[in-house]
Amino acid sequence: MDEVDHTLEGLVGFAEALRHSGMTCGPERVRTFLDATAHVDLAEWTRLYWAGRLTLCSEPEDLPLFDAAFAAWFGGVEQSGGAAARTRPARPRAAPLGGDSSGESTAADTDQLAVAGDVETLRRRDLAELDEAERAHLRRMLSRLDLRPPRRSSLRRRPARRGTLDPDGTMRAMLRSGGEPVRLARRARAGRPRRVVLLVDVSGSMSAYADALLRFAHLVVRAAPASTEVFTLGTRLTRVTRQLRQRDPEVALAAAGRAVPDFSGGTRLGETLRVFLDRWGQRGAARSAVVVLFSDGWERGDTTELAEGVARLRRLARAVLWANPHAGHAEYSPVQSGIVAALPHVDVLVAGHSLEALRTLWEEVHRQSR
Repeated sequence: MDEVDHTLEGLVGFAEALRHSGMTCGPERVRTFLDATAHVDLAEWTRLYWAGRLTLCSEPEDLPLFDAAFAAWFGGVEQSGGAAARTRPARPRAAPLGGDSSGESTAADTDQLAVAGDVETLRRRDLAELDEAERAHLRRMLSRLDLRPPRRSSLRRRPARRGTLDPDGTMRAMLRSGGEPVRLARRARAGRPRRVVLLVDVSGSMSAYADALLRFAHLVVRAAPASTEVFTLGTRLTRVTRQLRQRDPEVALAAAGRAVPDFSGGTRLGETLRVFLDRWGQRGAARSAVVVLFSDGWERGDTTELAEGVARLRRLARAVLWANPHAGHAEYSPVQSGIVAALPHVDVLVAGHSLEALRTLWEEVHRQSR
């Protein structure tokens, strides 16, 4: 009896290995495979091979996956054509589900834990300190951020399970049911995306962060193209929303780079912010929006103009957030002239130096939009 259980355990483990390799082996196919093996001699590897291939493979693409898994699990077999499918020596083995781990699996688990630790460390690393390989890895991690747009209540109402009583809807339901009040209709305010405006400082002091911040802005635009606006700030204001709406991030960033004439130049935050307010913000872009200003606070222009601009922006917007990459360091103190002038009119000062800081920033955007 123990031998039968061991054999069954090995066959089920083989089906589990096929699922891990990418094949679609549902419970019905596994049951058919087990029924087929009951009619063959398991010592004959050729018969076992064809019993599995005919019952577990559903697509032509499954065949190489099945062959590789069978060779690794049971060893080499002779196919019907006469040629050896695999030349590895036969070494049947069972991998009990939930059983004791072997030394190989322990080593694999250790490697996976090490990789997970490296990923977690990379999430918190300062973007300016990454080498090229780490930046490439970070771009892939950045694309997996959950950047669903923040929402706000609309003036329109829609049918809902909970909410205020809808007299008209209740009356219509009564007419349909012969005058009996079978169900009370209710309405609730519908939701709509909250407008988000991203102002990205692309001056020389922010050049180490500009690429990651624009990639972050690209993802935000792609998530909600109708309710997101992106501008770059330097010595002049540039709207890059249209360029960042392109699907491919590399194409979008290349187009944005061509549109920005003052990349890695000077910083005139007050002047560019005034241009934004006169041309875009006052006309509706900033009204009831959550505005995020990415900058380290270095200002070469008049800080009084910057303070007036941020105060004016705060009166228009739902909330103003300042993301400063230096704010993520424990020893940071807001002493730059620009940030000192603007800080009294900013709702929240957040860090913007790492992937984890950007994720926390987006959570704050959702919090401020409610």
